[in-house]
Amino acid sequence: MLDPAVLSSLFANPTVSYILTSAGNIPVDRKSNDRQKLFKGTFEALSKDLAVALFPEGTSYTEPRIMQVKDGAAWAALEYTKWVEEGGNKGQPVTIVPAAIVYTNKSKYRSRVVLEFGRPITMHSYKQEFLSGVEGAPRSAVKRLTAAIERELTEATINAPDWDTLYAARMARDLLWGDESSINLDEFTAVSQTLVDLFSTPGLTLNIIAIKKHLLTYYSLLQSTHLTNLVLESLPLSSSLDPSRPVPFPSRLLTVSHLVISTLDSLIRLPLFFLPLVVHLPAYLMARVGAKLVEDEEETQAQNKVVFGLLFLFLCYPAAFFFVWAFLKYTPVGALIAAFIVFLFASYHTKLVNDNYEHAKRLVAAWRVLVGVWLPERFDLSISALSQYTTPQLPPANPWIDRSRVRSRSSTPGPRSPSLSDNTTPDAPSTSPTSNPSVAAPSDSGERKSRRKRRPPSRKLIRHVLQARIEAAKALSSLFEQLEGAPEKQIRASSHLVRAYGGRLDNQQGQLTPQGGVPVVDEPAGWRSAREVIAFLRKRGAKIGNLETRVEGEWAAALSSDGEGTEEIDSDVLSGNSTPPSLAQ
Repeated sequence: MLDPAVLSSLFANPTVSYILTSAGNIPVDRKSNDRQKLFKGTFEALSKDLAVALFPEGTSYTEPRIMQVKDGAAWAALEYTKWVEEGGNKGQPVTIVPAAIVYTNKSKYRSRVVLEFGRPITMHSYKQEFLSGVEGAPRSAVKRLTAAIERELTEATINAPDWDTLYAARMARDLLWGDESSINLDEFTAVSQTLVDLFSTPGLTLNIIAIKKHLLTYYSLLQSTHLTNLVLESLPLSSSLDPSRPVPFPSRLLTVSHLVISTLDSLIRLPLFFLPLVVHLPAYLMARVGAKLVEDEEETQAQNKVVFGLLFLFLCYPAAFFFVWAFLKYTPVGALIAAFIVFLFASYHTKLVNDNYEHAKRLVAAWRVLVGVWLPERFDLSISALSQYTTPQLPPANPWIDRSRVRSRSSTPGPRSPSLSDNTTPDAPSTSPTSNPSVAAPSDSGERKSRRKRRPPSRKLIRHVLQARIEAAKALSSLFEQLEGAPEKQIRASSHLVRAYGGRLDNQQGQLTPQGGVPVVDEPAGWRSAREVIAFLRKRGAKIGNLETRVEGEWAAALSSDGEGTEEIDSDVLSGNSTPPSLAQ
């Protein structure tokens, strides 16, 4: 948040200014009212046919969608165009190339990442109005250009109307694909946005709120136990360990022995990884501390892990180099050998860390599940005590976002999808832009967060997690069964997905919406048929057909302490009745 102020002051120091300038940073006089002076450094870079990169949103924030795009990029581009027209430069005309970054898991260090580029935006459609000299025309041209940038960025990212919809879509994606890496990166954004649009459709089915509740309950319990659906899906647990099945003791013992052997196998491999693990352990611990400092800011967690970890490595590797060099008597050849050894050591650690870490996570999770399932049910949390862990914790509202000027997203046109913390019906229309909890409800975020208590031992939640997984899979399976039974049913769709994959747009011309007093054309509402959406997801690897049987077949045993109510819950979901009683708040 303080980057602009800090960097501006740093340019006053000649040494630091040289370092920043050499690295490609451009000083900006934020106090100047003359935009020609304000963008002087930008003009100089553009006049040399260099690219200038900036963040048009003005700040980093954790929200379920793009909340704001400020006018700075548009002003800079059009002011440069004016400067060129007035004879300031005879170089190439400026073109804006929108770029967006989408992480498959924002909070995970070394997450896969998608870099999307939007369509290049030239100044031809805006230059005449900006240079016309008519009062208010420059500002109008800037607003239209900003809207075009925002539209391109929205098409290249994942945007949901509220956190509940985003979390439900994420959970559905994890259940349908199992491993997010099985989704082609080129289509990851489109697949994710399709699921968001699916859960953004008001009144999609009679039981859509109950279905979303099951998905959100499972999502929240995974958060509370620090487990993932992928880990649960890959656990080395046999159905013979199901305590509810009459399996002979030798068979159970044999299965446990396999788990013990897998654990010993990991311990045997540990010595090979022990030394690099010990050397790098402080870096991992520091990275964990860095993530804890911003646990409410999803976008910043991975960044802090990198920064805090690198700070230690900048001390660790030079120390290791000088230690080896000292052992080699500080000779020139010894310096080369020491540098090579440190490089090999770092490469060895990097090569081993991923496989060992994932293997260790699966084994730890397997033992946690085994212990949690075999403990007497009286140790489980009751349904009433569990309720505080079945609602996802929302990030706090970002104070740097001007929410009074946030426009409704084209990805979810029309009536909003109800947040599960609301008391609205599925078809209740939004009475005002501020009724969306993701836009202007810090109080809702605060309430949701305040209900989260200290996490209990995971063994008290394991049976609930496994039961929630089964119920979420059944609910999601029932959703697709209902959609397959009504193939012509219309599903809300982002307009750019309609153009790319088929469907219809309500109004090809869009609607004029005032943005800062200037009319800006909004994207029209889009629709895709249920048949097309299901075919789209299946073609990209979604395991829709065997979803329920696959999850139940892996580990369907451990029910929560109120397991006798399971049949009633499942029948409610499949028949489209209201919220299941075990999940009522």
